Amino acid sequence: MSQTYIVVDQAKDWSAFLPSDRVITFTQYLNLAATKSQGRTRIINLCKSSKYLSDGYYCSLLAESRGHHVMPSVRVLNDLSKKDLYELEISQWLPLLAKKLAKPEAPMEMKFHCVFGKTIHPEMKEFARKLFESFPSPVLEVTLKFRKEWQVTALFSTSQSKLNDAEETLFAESLEAFSNKVWSKGRIQRAAKFDMAILVNPEEAMPPSDDQAIKKFIQAGKQLGIHVDTIGPKDIMRLPEYDGLFIRETTNIDHHTYRFAKKAEGLGLVVMDDPQSIMRCTNKVYLADLFNTHKVPSPKTRIVHKGEDNVEDALEAVISYPMVVKIPDGAFSKGVIKAENREALTESLNTLFKKSSLLLVQEYLYTEFDWRIGVLNNKPIFACRYYMVKNHWQIYQHTGSKSKSGGFDTLPTFEVPRRVLQAAIAATKPIGEGLYGVDVKEINGRGYVIEVNDNPSIDRGVEDKYLGDELYMQIMSEFLRRMQMKRGDVHA
Repeated sequence: MSQTYIVVDQAKDWSAFLPSDRVITFTQYLNLAATKSQGRTRIINLCKSSKYLSDGYYCSLLAESRGHHVMPSVRVLNDLSKKDLYELEISQWLPLLAKKLAKPEAPMEMKFHCVFGKTIHPEMKEFARKLFESFPSPVLEVTLKFRKEWQVTALFSTSQSKLNDAEETLFAESLEAFSNKVWSKGRIQRAAKFDMAILVNPEEAMPPSDDQAIKKFIQAGKQLGIHVDTIGPKDIMRLPEYDGLFIRETTNIDHHTYRFAKKAEGLGLVVMDDPQSIMRCTNKVYLADLFNTHKVPSPKTRIVHKGEDNVEDALEAVISYPMVVKIPDGAFSKGVIKAENREALTESLNTLFKKSSLLLVQEYLYTEFDWRIGVLNNKPIFACRYYMVKNHWQIYQHTGSKSKSGGFDTLPTFEVPRRVLQAAIAATKPIGEGLYGVDVKEINGRGYVIEVNDNPSIDRGVEDKYLGDELYMQIMSEFLRRMQMKRGDVHA
């Protein structure tokens, strides 16, 4: 289990807040026995100065050398030490901030504090959140100046001693939420060796895992000594509490799921889906080019560009009708149109080019079902046949706000045709070692990879129908193995 220490310069620096044996001075931390803990140790560094070679700097440096997770990290302190290092990152958010702030008639300067990504100024709320995501620090002091336009002229990490009364209240509330209520007396000590978060979104219409499957993951974790919490889209600040993150929400690059993955990876957590897998799998243009480069068997595919001359002629020269036109980042069969003739092709291209400057056009391969091969660390762990919706050509059919799916069969992987499994493994090897769902069409004994999904559906009674609880144990066991390796467990 994790433990948290809050490091201050002197004990009196904490006098405005509730006393706790978790608040220690830098001198005490310096002399803290460097024994190997049984869980993650978190350090919240509240030393007043974070300048190079100051106590605050050494606090973060020593924490990292001891394998502790510290906020702010040395990287953050270094990034904040030079304006050139943080200015480029911040500049992209300034237009958003300018819309929230009034435009003064004369030059002016203002300062505000961001505590754990929050601020007492409503107009700064989104800006403060973005600052914290990029430069995680308990307290950031921001100086804004207006001369023709708003600019950030100073940004640095500081301590709670600089806060006013209202900010101190916000700090205390935010710290309690961030550190998982470290003040609670008599908190039950868990026997779990690791802490893990599963990211879910109750608002998602078609999540990768239903509630029953999530419960199975939690139960499997408990059996393996992993304490599992479910977290939501607004809980990115809680990531430092954990050793691992399992994303069970549909991912995309321009989405909070990718920010969670990047943040968790930067904090040293074991992550599925990892950022690289999300980037590679959520864009079908990337996958099409990857399959071509690595000779992965797949349907004939052409990438077309908006504004390309004579595109229909070029497509008809290499692909027969019907053709399948796709946007690069569609999911659950959305953004996919089948064109039976040239007129339908032109209409499909015009429709989908409104959403993306690049599209994929593939040959249509008819099958009664698609194979879905679940692959973990480049090994098949489950296999399903997803059947097409009745009187429809896809396994999902979307009509307005309603969606239908076809039937399914779940089989042991040893009953899957060898070439289907080979195609699935060939598709995942150049992507990574995560958890993937590979869609394969089988024609004349050969497998053709349609796409690789970085967070495959795992629903109770569907993908687990053959293996049952063993499927959840296999996935959580892989998390355990990787977390043990991160910690340096000799038994990993």
